[in-house]
Amino acid sequence: MSHANAALTPRARLRLAQLIVDGGWTYAAAAKMFMVAPRTAKKWADRYRGEGRAGMVDRSSRPRTSPTKTPPEVVRQIVRLRWRHRLGPVQIAGQLGLQASTVHAVLVRCRINRLSHIDRVTGEPLRRYEHPHPGSLIHVDVTKFSNIPDGGGHKFLSRQQSKANAVATAQRTGKRGKESRPLIGTAFVHTVIDDHSRLAYAEICTDERAATAVGVLRRAVAWFAERGVTVERVLSDNGSCYRSFAWRDACGELGIIHKRTRPYRPQTNGKIERFHRTLADGWAYARLYDSTDQRNAVLPAWLHFYNHHRAHSAIGGRPPITRLTNLPGHHT
Repeated sequence: MSHANAALTPRARLRLAQLIVDGGWTYAAAAKMFMVAPRTAKKWADRYRGEGRAGMVDRSSRPRTSPTKTPPEVVRQIVRLRWRHRLGPVQIAGQLGLQASTVHAVLVRCRINRLSHIDRVTGEPLRRYEHPHPGSLIHVDVTKFSNIPDGGGHKFLSRQQSKANAVATAQRTGKRGKESRPLIGTAFVHTVIDDHSRLAYAEICTDERAATAVGVLRRAVAWFAERGVTVERVLSDNGSCYRSFAWRDACGELGIIHKRTRPYRPQTNGKIERFHRTLADGWAYARLYDSTDQRNAVLPAWLHFYNHHRAHSAIGGRPPITRLTNLPGHHT
């Protein structure tokens, strides 16, 4: 393939060939003018005689035959081991008696050289999708975090100190579970994320019942509407709150089409599952909190940072809020 600094581009090849064929120049004289070898000048002149201008374009350098090419049946074995067992080139090469470099070349050609391109559960290549504009689809889900005893929990303290803090908290609140064990409780974080922009909304609740989920949906839709986003569809898993009549009626009242993921297939809702990991790393377990109330108070500020300042790798290293400037009808 010719490039910017090539000695002979298709246009220069044509001029060279025309000087020889039409102008009567010798191969040596034409080659000297274009600073190439006489043999190269003869090659382009012969092509010009036989094919005309069409012979001046680039041709594939791929050989007609490849005797040492990996046989198709071996390629299938490599791909099968990669998909089903997630083995690396060295392990696959050891099983099949090949060179690791050969296996790696096959994986690159098949575009499965990175394990991140393969689903962990099914072994199938990942199929990524993104809806065309904000509001076209929102993802909803609930993630759970244990409440924090007074003084901190086991994520940053020793188990012994964490248990002592839990006992002290239970004595203060009077809440105990089975066998008089300290009952700290669970925070149910209802999350909503826009498929196109990755803009996120979250609320900390005390349960994951249908009435709670419906309330979060209504407030989330209003929150998005304040930012110029009209919600059209919502995608959820098959949790009981999302299968309820209350949820169905709320979606109908809001004019939203409800879709559910296939059972035992959380990858379909992968964007919000990945957001939960970011939420845990950036907020829930980011530092030592002395109490649940202290952690809860930090969530609004962290959500603002996530939506307005945090670079998101899936949208070109920009914050999610920047994608709200390209709404339908804003540009003609």
